[in-house]
Amino acid sequence: MSEHHNNDDHGHGHGHGHDDHADHGSLKSYAVGFLLSVILTAIPFWLVMAKVIDKSSTMGLVLLGFAAVQVVVHMIYFLHMNAKAEGGWSMLALLFTVMVLVIMLAGSIWVMYHLNHNMMPGMMEHDMRNMP
Repeated sequence: MSEHHNNDDHGHGHGHGHDDHADHGSLKSYAVGFLLSVILTAIPFWLVMAKVIDKSSTMGLVLLGFAAVQVVVHMIYFLHMNAKAEGGWSMLALLFTVMVLVIMLAGSIWVMYHLNHNMMPGMMEHDMRNMP
């Protein structure tokens, strides 16, 4: 009989029993991610503590920008999300989630702004003074 060598492990022998093509990161990638996370935390902390930006709305936008960049760093270096992972499905799911969140947050802010604007608190006080 001829001897047949099969390279498929099927979870037996020396294999890991799961897909080995998945990138689980290396010590170097975790170190880079950690360093970026520390930097992206330290800079906004310094900006707030040193009161570098006086206008609060500008400071809020800058801090939001740093937070968004840090979320991306965490997703890439720690969650290993990229266009190649799971045939792109994880990235598609992420984009859908971000789209739904943006719609919900923008819609909520829009509704709250218009409720506040349309309630006209000054008019209510004026009407109360003119009541018999």
